[in-house]
Amino acid sequence: MLCLFDLDGTLIDSEIGILGCVRHALTQLGVEHPAELRHWIGPPLRHSFAPLLDHDHDRIELAVEHYHERFHAIGWQEHSVYPGIEAMIGRLQAAGHTLAVVTSKPERHARPIIEHLPFGPAFSRLYGPHPSSAHSEKATMIAAALEDFGAEPQQAVMIGDRHFDIDGAVANRVRGIGVLWGFGSRAELEKAGAHALARDPGHLAELLAA
Repeated sequence: MLCLFDLDGTLIDSEIGILGCVRHALTQLGVEHPAELRHWIGPPLRHSFAPLLDHDHDRIELAVEHYHERFHAIGWQEHSVYPGIEAMIGRLQAAGHTLAVVTSKPERHARPIIEHLPFGPAFSRLYGPHPSSAHSEKATMIAAALEDFGAEPQQAVMIGDRHFDIDGAVANRVRGIGVLWGFGSRAELEKAGAHALARDPGHLAELLAA
């Protein structure tokens, strides 16, 4: 089976790094930080910056640039692997599944993270949107993965913590499995049409073996 994994909120807890970069960008622009920022994890940056910056294209692009500056310098290191993920990846490899990452992070930001993960080599490919994109593009990236691996929709599964992951799966008639340890909620994942919900990495491995 082709197992496509989201990165943030699924394989790694990247809240500290992402929110640190968001705050840095807003500070650089003299914009007050919202009290609640956790919902910024998952959607494309431009989508999240737009309301705070009055949908001003130039200021949004500047904010994204400031975000990327800090992320490139230090933010990419500010994460931790969720407990049980490494063992789960090992089980999937041993079972002969093909693994790849489909993330909303630009590839140039996601690649160093994956390369430094102890199980990074388990992933055959990495799919990320172009840095200038304002869209999640999960559906497009999943479609590209199916084509690259020559897999039929029924031979693949998309695993993630937000509705963007499930939306992309549904658009490609691929099973979408929501994980409950990330940044999304059970209600969000169920509403998006998740095929199943995994309560922890061990449970996810069981679902994929079924």
